[in-house]
Amino acid sequence: MLIGENILLALSALRANRTRAFLTMLGIIIGIASVITIMTIGQAMTNSLNDEMSGLGANNITVNVSQKRSKTEMSDTGFMFRMGPRRNNMKNEDKLSLEMIEDMKTEFSDRISGVILKESVGTGTVKHLKDYANVDITGLNAVGMEKEDLEMVCGRQFTSVDQKEARKVCVVSNYMVGNMFDEDNEGALGKQITVVVNDRFYHYTIVGVYSYKEYADPEPYNKSEHYDTQTTLYLPLETAVRQNHSKNRFTEFTVIGNTGENVEDLMKDIKVFFNDKYYRKNENYEVTSSSMASMVKSLTEMMGTVSLAISLIAGISLLVGGIGVMNIMLVSVTERTKEIGTRKALGATNSSIRLQFIVESITLCVAGGFIGVVLGIVIGNIISKVMKYSAAAPISGIIISVLFSMAIGVFFGYYPANKAAKMNPIDALRYE
Repeated sequence: MLIGENILLALSALRANRTRAFLTMLGIIIGIASVITIMTIGQAMTNSLNDEMSGLGANNITVNVSQKRSKTEMSDTGFMFRMGPRRNNMKNEDKLSLEMIEDMKTEFSDRISGVILKESVGTGTVKHLKDYANVDITGLNAVGMEKEDLEMVCGRQFTSVDQKEARKVCVVSNYMVGNMFDEDNEGALGKQITVVVNDRFYHYTIVGVYSYKEYADPEPYNKSEHYDTQTTLYLPLETAVRQNHSKNRFTEFTVIGNTGENVEDLMKDIKVFFNDKYYRKNENYEVTSSSMASMVKSLTEMMGTVSLAISLIAGISLLVGGIGVMNIMLVSVTERTKEIGTRKALGATNSSIRLQFIVESITLCVAGGFIGVVLGIVIGNIISKVMKYSAAAPISGIIISVLFSMAIGVFFGYYPANKAAKMNPIDALRYE
């Protein structure tokens, strides 16, 4: 009951001095609002990043061949140092062969659902009279084409025969068709195009047209605005391999882990498999692996650290607000000296006087904290929407902010409360 009465007394005191109370709370409001705003924006950005990365393949593991680093060495002065990568031109035998990859697929058959193999031919230009289109020529196996998730406008993707016989067929974007065939997607099917890559000419037959994500069918179509955009021209993997004369050797490929598989463990196991079995005696190169999940984890931790650092900086205003609370409580004690003397003369104990002023200080800070939380959520949501992120106010941050504002009330309210509690009732009653 004593706590309840003290809260009512505190609210009554705040109402009696509304302007002063609001100005005192302003530091708390600004501090809490700043922290909640930063945490809301940080959480929104993190969630958006996770969603985008997951969409790109959270279970995907990139396996690639990279140069080895020499072991840590010690100089004559005792300084430990690590040499950088050795400068060696990668030979064909240093690359991952198709047989190695097939061996890996067999070894981890119960943990992976597929392997994406890619071969880049390069960037080039499709030309016809004055019309042209920039393309990036990429060869993909069947799994890779499936994971590209192309939205076909017309025609088809590659058949197993296209892949096996290395047919010179291609799937192009409707964006490219807009430049070369006046947006006639159906009419482009079966047409042969010539692509110039580093002064070399490649001839392909169009079998399919996919929808380019950023292409919105402008009206009227203006070629001059769209020539410089580069889209991907897809080839069967074997076609690209033969054109590059790479003999089914790869420096990189992507493994798709099964749903529910521990990506971190699988990533490490694949790396150990290749290095122990195939690269143990290779002095210059080794196999490394990375996953989208590990990248997401690293980026999330980094963003969390940055948000925390900025929040701590913003939290400095809470310290300023706390000093303001202490100042106003000291003023309040001075103004209410006779009230304190009267209460002590009527039998109020030191602890009850102390509790009264501490509760008043906590009430002041908590009220400011709640206003700051609401303000922070509103501002954070507005900024998140402007940045086109899905806003997400962190519940843990809100709870911590409210508890922290209470802690400020106790910490900065104790000294004035203790001063009031130790006041001599006779001196207090004499105070003018």
